[in-house]
Amino acid sequence: MITIDYQDRRPIYEQIVERFQLLIVRGILEGDSQLPSVRQMASDLSLNPNTIQKAYAILEKDGYIYSVKGRGNFVSANKDLAEGKKRAWLNELDACLKKGRELGATAEDVAAAAAAVFGAAGRAQATKGRASVQTEPAGKMTGDKEVTL
Repeated sequence: MITIDYQDRRPIYEQIVERFQLLIVRGILEGDSQLPSVRQMASDLSLNPNTIQKAYAILEKDGYIYSVKGRGNFVSANKDLAEGKKRAWLNELDACLKKGRELGATAEDVAAAAAAVFGAAGRAQATKGRASVQTEPAGKMTGDKEVTL
């Protein structure tokens, strides 16, 4: 499902790219499955086809999809994409943890934050820590567009 948040400051094509990357990495869109056509996506999301084309071009450049002339765009069967995305996230997390340490965060603070994000399994342990982090899912704003694939 592709959701466009018009309240988000990021360009729409970046939101589309991010959502497709997530769907591909998580295996929701399987390798070699066909994506909706540029015209169909543009129509469903009420967007300019150039916006969808730009998102597809970025996905193709990054190896998430490939195009077949006259047939459309397909999901790449590259298994290394998920691992690469996970490595990039771990690098970001590492940098964030180092910054937190510089600001005085403790291991207990980090554990509490991780437990809050990853669910109930770690909540009991997180309450022993000093910090409490509340996470709320973002509600849908009026005017959001959504497409189911």
